[in-house]
Amino acid sequence: MKFSVCLDAVFHGRDTVESMKALAAAGINTVEFWAWWEKDLSAIQQAREELGINISAFCTKFVSLVDAGLRQTYLIRLEESIEAARKLGCAKLITQVGNTLEGTTKERQRQNLIEGLAACVPLLSDAGVTLLVEPINTKEAKDYFLYSSEEAFDIVGEVGSSFVKVLFDIYHQQIMEGDLITRITENIGKIGHFHAAGNPGRHELHTGEIYYPDIFKAIDQSGFDGYMGLEYFPLEPPLPYLQNLAQKFS
Repeated sequence: MKFSVCLDAVFHGRDTVESMKALAAAGINTVEFWAWWEKDLSAIQQAREELGINISAFCTKFVSLVDAGLRQTYLIRLEESIEAARKLGCAKLITQVGNTLEGTTKERQRQNLIEGLAACVPLLSDAGVTLLVEPINTKEAKDYFLYSSEEAFDIVGEVGSSFVKVLFDIYHQQIMEGDLITRITENIGKIGHFHAAGNPGRHELHTGEIYYPDIFKAIDQSGFDGYMGLEYFPLEPPLPYLQNLAQKFS
C-alpha cells in the first residue's frame, strides 16, 4: 500500500512547506493537499525538489459540473489547475461536482455532469493528467449532488476515458453505503485514488468501525498501484502514527 498524506487535514493550520520538511525527515515522501490557489506554489515546488517529495493529488478550483451554464468557467479553471499540476509534477486532480440545482431534474444534472467531464478529456489527455471525481457524504454536505459510489462509477463509465476516474473516499462511502470491499474490488479499474479516515469522527484509521487491514489487503490483491490518501484529523501526534502505519502496511 502506498500512502499519501493530506497536509491540509493531518497538519491542519500548519505551514505547508514546514509540514513537508517534517514528513521528509520522518521518511515519508508523498503528500497531497486541497486548494492549490491558496498556497505558495513556488515554495512548494522548491521544497518538493529539495526534499524528494512526491505530490500525488490536489483539488481543481471549485466550479459546479452539474450546472451546464458554468461549463466554460469550469474548463478555464481546469486549465489553470492543470498548469499548477505541471509546475508541481502532479498527475492527478480532485474535482467535486457541485450542489444539486433547484428547478432542474436530477437526470438533466447527471447528463450535464457527464457532458462536462467529457469536455475535460481533451485538456486532460494533452496534459497526461487524470481527473478524480469525488462522491461525498450528504450528512456533512447535505446538498452535494454526487454521494453514491455506484453512480460515480456509472458516470465515469459513460465518459469512457482513462483520464476520468473516481476518488473513492472510504470514510464518505462507509457513511453513505458500506459494503466497501465489494464496491471497491468490483470497480477497481475505475478508481484512481483513495482517501481514508476512521468513522465516526474522521480521525486515525484504527478509530471507529472501519477495519482497514482487510480493506488494504483487498486493494493490494486487486493490483491497484495508486495512492491511499490519508485525509484524517489527528487525535495523536501524527508523525509516529504515520511512520507506524507505513511500516505495518507498506
